[in-house]
Amino acid sequence: MKNKMRREISTFALTMTGLGSIIGSGWLFGSWKAASVAGPAAVYSWIIGMVLILFIGLTFAELGSLFPTAGGMVRYGQFSHGSLVGFISGWANWIAIVSVIPVEAVASAQYLSSWNFAWAHRLYNGSELTLPGLCIAAALVFVYFLLNYFTVRLFARVNAAITVFKFIIPSATIIGILFAGFHAHNFVAPAQGGFMPNGWSGVLTAVATSGIVFAFNGFQSPINLAGEAKNPGRSIPIAVISSILMAGVIYILLQVTFIGGVAPGMLQSGWSHLNLSSPFADLAMALGLNWLVLLLFADAFVSPSGTGITYTATTARMIYGMERNGFFPRVFGRVNGTVGVPRAAMWLNLAVSYFFLFMFRGWGTLAGVISVATLISYVTGPICVMVFRHLDEDSNHSFHIKGMPIIAPIAFISASMIYYWATWPLTGKVTLIILIGLPVYFYYQAKAHFEGFKRDLKAGTWLIVYLAFMLIMSWIGSSKFGGLNIIPFGYDFLVIAAFSIGFYIWGIKSGWLTEQLKKQENMIQEKQAL
Repeated sequence: MKNKMRREISTFALTMTGLGSIIGSGWLFGSWKAASVAGPAAVYSWIIGMVLILFIGLTFAELGSLFPTAGGMVRYGQFSHGSLVGFISGWANWIAIVSVIPVEAVASAQYLSSWNFAWAHRLYNGSELTLPGLCIAAALVFVYFLLNYFTVRLFARVNAAITVFKFIIPSATIIGILFAGFHAHNFVAPAQGGFMPNGWSGVLTAVATSGIVFAFNGFQSPINLAGEAKNPGRSIPIAVISSILMAGVIYILLQVTFIGGVAPGMLQSGWSHLNLSSPFADLAMALGLNWLVLLLFADAFVSPSGTGITYTATTARMIYGMERNGFFPRVFGRVNGTVGVPRAAMWLNLAVSYFFLFMFRGWGTLAGVISVATLISYVTGPICVMVFRHLDEDSNHSFHIKGMPIIAPIAFISASMIYYWATWPLTGKVTLIILIGLPVYFYYQAKAHFEGFKRDLKAGTWLIVYLAFMLIMSWIGSSKFGGLNIIPFGYDFLVIAAFSIGFYIWGIKSGWLTEQLKKQENMIQEKQAL
C-alpha cells in the first residue's frame, strides 16, 4: 500500500483544479501583455488560443481517461514510443510546469508593488523583484508546498474554495470597469494603429508569447491527477473541456474590458508602449474604483496562489511518473502510505522552484519560455492517442471521444503553428533548454546497458527530425516571426501544415506495443476484474 495513490478527487474538484490552474496570474497580466503585442485584436488571440488548446486538450482528455495514472502527461509518450519520446516529452513538460510555481509567487509579489506604501514600492524595481520581493515570493512557494504535503483532500478543498473566489474577482473587475469607464473608441483609434496595429502576425505571436498558452496550460492538471480521480473515465474529459471553455470566456471578457478600460491618454505612444506593473489595479485606480483596487490586491495573492498550489500537486505527480518511466531515482516514486502524497518528489520540485525563482525574477521573463516548452510535449498527445487506438482496435471498454481521427491531426498542426508563432530565436533557446536534459536520459540508458535503445531510437526519430524541422522553419520563415523571410508570411503556414501531416503520420506508424504499455494495460485489467 506504500506506493498507492488514493482515489479521492471528484469530478467537481478536478474541474476546479483545471479552472484554478488556468485562472492564475495569467488573468492579472495576460490581457495587458496580449494588448501590447496585438492591440485591440488581442481579443482574437484569446479566441484562437482557446480553440487550438481545446483541440489539443481533447486528445489528452482521452489519454487521461484511457490511462488514469498519476503524472500522466509525462508517461503517454513512453507508453506509445518508448524511452526517447517519453523522456523528451516528459522532460519538456516538467520543465515548463515546475517553472509555473515560482512564476505565480513572483506575480503576487509584483502586484503588491503597486500598493500605496513605501515598503511595497521596494518589492519590484520595474523589471524584476528586489530582495524583499523575493523573500515574499519564496514564502509563498513554501506555503504552496505545505498545503500539498499532508493530504490530497486538503489540497482539493483549498483549491475548490480558491477557484470559486477566482470567479468572483474577475467578474467584479469586468462589471466595475465596463460601467465606470469603458472607451469603445480604443478599439478603432487611428492614432494607435486601429483595431489590428501589428496585423495578423501580432495576433498570432500574442497567442504564443503573451501568456495565452501559458494560461491555458492549466488544463493539464486534471490529467496529471487522474490517478487520484474517483471516476477518471467520466471526470477527466468533463474537467478538461469545462475548464478550458469556462476560462476562455472569462479571459475574452477580461481582454475586452482591459482594452476599453485604458484611458486614451495612456495610449499616446501606442499599445506597445503601455507599461503597467499591476494592469487591472492600475486601471481601477485611474477610474477611482477603490473597492475594486482592494479586491484586486487581495486576488493578487489568491489567484496566483491557487494556481501555485495546484501546480505543486501536479508537478509532484510528474516526477512520480518520470520515475515510473525509469528516469529518476526510485526515492521519487515513493508515495507516503499515510497521506497518499509523493513527498520526495515534492521536495525536489521545491528546490527546483527556488532555483527558478532566484534566476528569473519577473513575471514576463518565463511566460514565453514556459509556453513553448510545453508545446514540445503537446505534439505527442495527438499521435499517442491514435497509436493507442490502432493498438486497441478490438477493445470495447476503452473510452473514445467522437471525431478523434479529425481532432488529432488538427491538434498536431495547432501545436506546430503555435510553436512557430513564438518567433525566432525563442524557439531555438527553448529547444536548447530541452536538449540540456538529454545527459540524464543517456545516464539511465547506460545504467540499463542500453537495453532496447535501438528500438526506442527508431521509434523516436520522427520527434528528433520534427524538432529540427521546426527550428529550421523558425529560422528561415517569415520576418514577421523573427525569421530570415526566405519563406514569406502565408506560405510558411502552408509549409508547416503540409509537413506536420507528414510528421503526424510518421509518428503514428512509429508507435508500438511497448513493455510499459503492456504493464499498464495489465494493471488496468486487474483493477477492472476486482
